[in-house]
Amino acid sequence: MRRLSKDEALKIFQRRAEEAAPLEIRTRVDEIIKEVRLRGDEALRAFSIRFDRVNLVDFRVPASFFAEAHHHLSKDLKEAIQLAITRVKAFYEHQPKEGFIHQSGDALLGQLVRPIERLGCYIPGGSVPLFSSLIMTAVPARVAGVPEIIVSTPARPDGTIAHEIVYTAELLGIDKIYRLGGAQAIAAMAYGTASVPKVDKVVGPGNLYTVLAKQALFGVVGIESLPGPTETLVLADESADAKHVVADLLAQAEHVGAQPVLVTTSNKLLAQLDELCDEQLATLPTRQDAEESLSQRGYAVKVDSLLEGVEIANAYAPEHLCLLVQDPWEIVPYVKHAGGLFIGEYSLEALGDYIAGPSHVMPTGGSARFLSAVNVRDFQKVIPLLSLSAKGIKEIGPAAAKMARAEGLEAHARAIESRL
Repeated sequence: MRRLSKDEALKIFQRRAEEAAPLEIRTRVDEIIKEVRLRGDEALRAFSIRFDRVNLVDFRVPASFFAEAHHHLSKDLKEAIQLAITRVKAFYEHQPKEGFIHQSGDALLGQLVRPIERLGCYIPGGSVPLFSSLIMTAVPARVAGVPEIIVSTPARPDGTIAHEIVYTAELLGIDKIYRLGGAQAIAAMAYGTASVPKVDKVVGPGNLYTVLAKQALFGVVGIESLPGPTETLVLADESADAKHVVADLLAQAEHVGAQPVLVTTSNKLLAQLDELCDEQLATLPTRQDAEESLSQRGYAVKVDSLLEGVEIANAYAPEHLCLLVQDPWEIVPYVKHAGGLFIGEYSLEALGDYIAGPSHVMPTGGSARFLSAVNVRDFQKVIPLLSLSAKGIKEIGPAAAKMARAEGLEAHARAIESRL
């Protein structure tokens, strides 16, 4: 991991959101979206052959896959998936979703809360099938009241998809799964094709191609966020167990393209860092990806105080902020920007990825400065409402008409005055 001073870290982290995707990839994504919009299923079939190396007659997963998933998965794993769904559902059921109506003078004002009608969940399924991401997107959507959810995930070269994804979908009441990945999958759900229904919103993590496709299609379809490669910032002091710190950094580093960052007040921890990383990497099956993340994008920052450490964290605005310090609750009031906050050594982020409760789909790339983790509100619309009487119009109508004429909108003023 590259060592940085506080000033170097601030300079790098404050500008990281400005880094643009390579023009070549943006151009490819634009071409994929254009082809899907114009040619629909024909383009999807061509891209499946080109990118996923599979020739599919039907993109939707057949019913037989659900029975196979039941047979293939172990009893323990099926029970673990069910427990995760139960805990995530319980967490989001605490998020208020009611509308309100109240009296204001002679008027009734308020809002209605309505769920979107059809959601598309994009679930990465190439080298690693992230079935947990289906739980973390579909469960809060179900709690929000979304009646129809479809899933899109890349097919393997033999046309199959991960049994874990199929089984999880079944538990969530989802029977429409499409074997499509990448930018073409996002475009298919945004525009709709002969095979793939058009959705109102697309959620879920993905690689740069899917993120750029979501960015390009915002407005055509709803987009909850643009989650890119995962990132974790661990803030640690002298009390932190060095093995726990390294374990948490490697838990994120093993994702392709990840960025692990350590900010610490401890010289002892920094001195042990490389040796402990090598020790834990030695037996890690995902060693190659983890080493690449550590060497290419990993940073270790020495600070003089924990408040300086929080300053670094706020500048970085990490997807995951882990507080491995003696009294983490003293730090919490100073945290301004983070996708998720993990407090203390037993609140490890890896647990939050699967079963703790909150969704693991969190803002990356510094977007935690203005975005939130996936939540119930991502799947609902707020519709303001008003109901006025003749008396109410007389009270506020003349003022509204004056404002309309001041803006040069005479028809607005006359519409108001027609009721006076």
